[in-house]
Amino acid sequence: MSAPRPPARPERTPAVPRVPMRDLLASCTAAKAISTPPPPPAEHTPAHREAA
Repeated sequence: MSAPRPPARPERTPAVPRVPMRDLLASCTAAKAISTPPPPPAEHTPAHREAA
């Protein structure tokens, strides 16, 4: 005769850390700012007026 099986454990949902939406959006904005290259320099620069 085989040994009796232990009772099945109820399935638990994995622990999910709770992150405030503000922090989530801030991290996405920071990641985008870091991963985006800077714009090319402007070709047209305004002429400077001479000092009086």
